[in-house]
Amino acid sequence: MTTTFERKHLLSSVEMAHFVSHGSVLLESVVPDSMNQRAIEVLDAGIPGYPYGTPLDIAFPVGTFVRELLELPAIAGAIRSLVGPDPVIDHHAVHIRPPRGGEAQNMHGDAILDPRVDAFDVQLMYYPRAVTLEQGGTLSVPGTHLRKINQTGIGRYQNLAGQTRLVCPAGTVALLHHGIWHGGRRNDSDEPRYMFKIRFNPTVRQLRLWNTDDIDDPGVLEELTARFGWASANEGRLELVNRAKLWRVLTGDQQFDIDNYLTREQLRPQFVAVGATDARLGAGPAHAGRGV
Repeated sequence: MTTTFERKHLLSSVEMAHFVSHGSVLLESVVPDSMNQRAIEVLDAGIPGYPYGTPLDIAFPVGTFVRELLELPAIAGAIRSLVGPDPVIDHHAVHIRPPRGGEAQNMHGDAILDPRVDAFDVQLMYYPRAVTLEQGGTLSVPGTHLRKINQTGIGRYQNLAGQTRLVCPAGTVALLHHGIWHGGRRNDSDEPRYMFKIRFNPTVRQLRLWNTDDIDDPGVLEELTARFGWASANEGRLELVNRAKLWRVLTGDQQFDIDNYLTREQLRPQFVAVGATDARLGAGPAHAGRGV
C-alpha cells in the first residue's frame, strides 16, 4: 500500500526510541467517531482472511473500511515509520469479548521463539469503542518485547511489576512490537469489547524510515534508558544492550551504545602481539621443518 502523506505524520526519533524501549506506540482517539460507529457493523460481519504474505493492496483494496482506516494520516505515518512502504499481511483477526464473558488469557507472545535482531513485525490493534477497566482490555508488559520467548512459555506468570492494562478512548490504535508479552483480560462489563488486529511484515530494511529531524534530541536517550519494574538493576543492563542493538539496526549507526555495554560485548581484537610464537599463528621458527 503506497500512501501519500506529509513528513509531519511520520513518527519522530523520540517516538521511535519509545517504541524501542517500550515495545509500543499509542495513538489515542486517532480514528474519527463516524468511522468508529461504522466499524461495529463491519467487525460484527467479520473480515475475510487472506494467506500469509498477501500484499495490503490485495487484502484491503481501495474502498474497503480497513483500507480507509490504514490511510488515516497518523496511522499511515506510524506504519510507514515502523515497517516501511508496502508491508504484507501476516494475519489479521476480529476479537469481540461478549458482556460478562470470556476468560483471561495466559500471558504470551504471538509467535514461536523468534531469533531475529535485525527486523521485527508490527501488530496494529484498533479499538472502535472506549475500553474501560471493567471491560478488561489488553494487558501487556512494557519492555518485554526484546526478551525472546516461545508463545505461551510465560503462561504461568500472572502479574509482573510494571504491567499495564489498555484503558483508552474510542478510536485508539496501538502499534506493538510482535514480541511483547501480553494477554487479553475477561470482560466484566455489560457491553461487548471490540478490537481489530493486523500483523504487518516488512518488505524493506527498517532503516531510518521515520522523521529523523530530531535524531540528536536528548529525549532519544531518555527513552532508550527507560526502566521497568520487572527488571532488576542487573537485568536492566541486558535490556540496554538489547535496545542498543535494535537502535543500531534502525539508524545504521554501528557505534551507538548505552554505557558501553554493547561495545564491551563485541570487543574482538584482531592484531597479533609482537613476539607471539604460537604455532597456530605460524610465527615460531622452532617449528620449521618439523615432520607431520
